[in-house]
Amino acid sequence: MVKTGKNNERNMHAVTHGIATYNSLLRTKINDYLKEQLKECGYDDLVPSYGALLSIVYRNGGTVQIKVIYDSLLKQKTTITEMINRLVKLGYLTKSQCTEDKRVTYVSVTERSKAFKSDFDRISRELMNKIYGGFSEKEKQEFVDFMARAIDNFD
Repeated sequence: MVKTGKNNERNMHAVTHGIATYNSLLRTKINDYLKEQLKECGYDDLVPSYGALLSIVYRNGGTVQIKVIYDSLLKQKTTITEMINRLVKLGYLTKSQCTEDKRVTYVSVTERSKAFKSDFDRISRELMNKIYGGFSEKEKQEFVDFMARAIDNFD
């Protein structure tokens, strides 16, 4: 088992061959944190994986082509479609076809997701603060760059 903790000396001795374990631990801690925050805010119907999708819709002014979501998320289209359909069923999104091109479908936020946005923004901000606690701006960027390079190594 890989040991982690707030003790910098212990973290300085983290083993490089433990990267899969570190990744798994970080993902678990993030998901657990998000589930706890969502539950505390009364959003028991939402799961952490919806966050990336909702973030894209929020960043695009509340309405976005589904294709933009497909192109932005690193998930299979069927998975994204299922997430969208679930958020529609839960009342956070609506779907509509473009009047000029029937092949184009949009998703839009509802009043329910507009009400959630302030909690979403706060939870996201607090999550970033938790993840990057004690990191300099340079270290934050390096961390993200290194993770992206490691992911690219699989392509």
